[in-house]
Amino acid sequence: MSTETLDKPKNNNSDSKQEFLKTINPATGKELNQYEMMSDDEAKEAVEASHKAFSKWRHVSLDKRAEHIKKIGKSFKKNKDKLVKLMTAEMGKMLSQGEQEIDLCVAICDYTAENGPKELQDVNRTLPDGGKGLITYSPLGVIYGIQPWNFPTYQVVRYTIANLMAGNSVLLKHAENVTGSALLIKEILDEAGLPENLFTVLRISHDQSDAIIDNDHVQGVTLTGSGTAGKIIGEKAGKALKKMVLELGSNDAYLVLEDADVDTAVKWCIQGRTYNNGETCVAAKRFVVTEKVYDEFKEKFVAGMSALKVGDPTDDSNDMGPMARKDLREKLHEQVEESVEKGAEILCGGKLPEGEGYFYPATILGNVTPGQPAYDDELFGPVASLIKAKDDEDAMRIANDSRFGLGGGIFSNDEKKAFELAKNHFDTGMVFINSFGVAQPNMPFGGVKNSGYGREHGGFGLKEFINEKAIMSLEG
Repeated sequence: MSTETLDKPKNNNSDSKQEFLKTINPATGKELNQYEMMSDDEAKEAVEASHKAFSKWRHVSLDKRAEHIKKIGKSFKKNKDKLVKLMTAEMGKMLSQGEQEIDLCVAICDYTAENGPKELQDVNRTLPDGGKGLITYSPLGVIYGIQPWNFPTYQVVRYTIANLMAGNSVLLKHAENVTGSALLIKEILDEAGLPENLFTVLRISHDQSDAIIDNDHVQGVTLTGSGTAGKIIGEKAGKALKKMVLELGSNDAYLVLEDADVDTAVKWCIQGRTYNNGETCVAAKRFVVTEKVYDEFKEKFVAGMSALKVGDPTDDSNDMGPMARKDLREKLHEQVEESVEKGAEILCGGKLPEGEGYFYPATILGNVTPGQPAYDDELFGPVASLIKAKDDEDAMRIANDSRFGLGGGIFSNDEKKAFELAKNHFDTGMVFINSFGVAQPNMPFGGVKNSGYGREHGGFGLKEFINEKAIMSLEG
């Protein structure tokens, strides 16, 4: 759920190989820690160990796997405070939102433990000629996950728990700036009693990552990141004939229809644009408002966004913390400036604050039109694009006028109509009605178009990396 890129790690000495991964507190800009990177041989040995662990785990019963996953949820709950504080230190999310993230991870563990064994049970079928058929869901092997920084625990849990339930083993290459969180997650899984080497954190570079994808023991690759990253990793995985799941960026449109309750829409749209400091792929980004309610929405939306307090993410009196990295803030501001150069207007925010840390104000851009980054591209930070539509039909046209298709929203007092529009007209993987959300354990999560392919959650993720094996006894 992020725009994590595949730029090679920066090193002050261009002639030397990077030896350490560094974490930096985005609220201060100061270094937190360094972590020694793996050698090529160590990374290869980690894959071998993961494969050996899988060879045993695949034969563990579904019910026993579920017991392990239930214990993992309890371990996350026990270590919640420590993990929340580390996530905030490494990437700047508000403490309360970090708590919500861990609660979601616990819910995913509980849902998977309860429903996984039923989802993965064998299926008996009678063949057309009267013969006997059996469908069994067999694990594939080692699954490699490349994950971003914006939800340091959730991004890991959502593919790890599903694959452990399915009988696979898991490798993780996390974003450099949340390396500490990655290693703490491993400690939490170890504390829960997960067998050794079923979950492994790889402290590696992007070049080393290519070798992991090519490794014969790796049977699947899952990536959450930008569209650019998806194309690069998709090409590498495709060349190696590895199954993939891609959860990429988006530019989600939230429609405020002619019969919408404007106050409700404003409340959810502010939350949808600024949750997690605006650094969420399935966030509200384009606000497509019908002419009938546009002026009222604009006035209240600008007032609400302008009132948000940005500051120390450990202080509950603040509404937003810093952006996760300096380069991400720079890119966001460049997109704002380019949009303004091409005709957009700043309704609030839009200025780089002085002082330490990577803070950025809640910003709204008006007069947003095609050809501007604010219309065409993903703005991965607290910047909202406000677009006027003639009517409900025009609003839906504008919403679908995007190369992305992850999420979206509809505000209308006619809930039946809103569900009908979402079902038959919205070209996205997820739609929220009169609300905003990130993920639900029992609902599929994923997108279409340039937002990727494959699904997670709701039982769907359990079957992304399995072999639906057909066993048949035909009658002669």
